Order: sequence, then structure tokens, then C-alpha cells
Amino acid sequence: MLSLAVLPATALASGHGGGGEGGGINLVEMKPIDVPIVEGNRSDARLRLKLVLRAADAPDAAKITADMPALREAALAGASEFARLHASPYVAVDAEMLVHDLTATLHQRDPGITAVLLVEVVASAA
Repeated sequence: MLSLAVLPATALASGHGGGGEGGGINLVEMKPIDVPIVEGNRSDARLRLKLVLRAADAPDAAKITADMPALREAALAGASEFARLHASPYVAVDAEMLVHDLTATLHQRDPGITAVLLVEVVASAA
């Protein structure tokens, strides 16, 4: 089992800096994603992800939260495609490529998403 933690889960909060500007970090957590890794005609491995979406501002964070079912559907499709083309339970997951692909997919769906943060990724035999 290969695992990579990129962002601590305790960072899932919206806060304001002390500069009086009110520019906080707007993060929206997505429920974990679990997709099959298909190799040839076999699917005996899984790719599991935990994602956090960074919003441009608080109104965008609220919109992302409201649109989460559609965003999750897009993330599942993107993760499935990545798993089919690039994942294996025997090789480290290319987290940089995965984040790039998911950020492009989800930003296209909702321009208020400025980044996809990969909190955890695991590729393992089922």
C-alpha cells in the first residue's frame, strides 16, 4: 500500500489574517473518493483520495458547497480516468499529475475553485 499525505486535515478552516483585510483561506472538504484501478481486463486494486477544494473567497466557498454533488461527480470521473491511465498499486502515485488533472477538471466546472488540495492518496490492492 502506498500513501502520501500532502495537507494536514486540521487546515480545514476558514480564517482571517491579523492584517484587517479579512482575506482568509476558504477551504471546502470533499467526501473521500474511491475508484477502481483497471489494469488490462482486471480491476483488483483501488485508488482512494481525500480532497479539499480551495475557493477564491467566502461566496465561492458557499457556491462550491451547494454544488458539491456535481463537483464530486466530476472528481470521480477525473479520478477514474487517472486511475485507468496512470495508477498502479505497485508504483507510487504521481500526486502532482493527479492534482493538476483534478484542478483543471474542477476549475472548468466551477471557476471559483482556485486549487485542489490532495490531503491523502492511497493506491492498494483490493
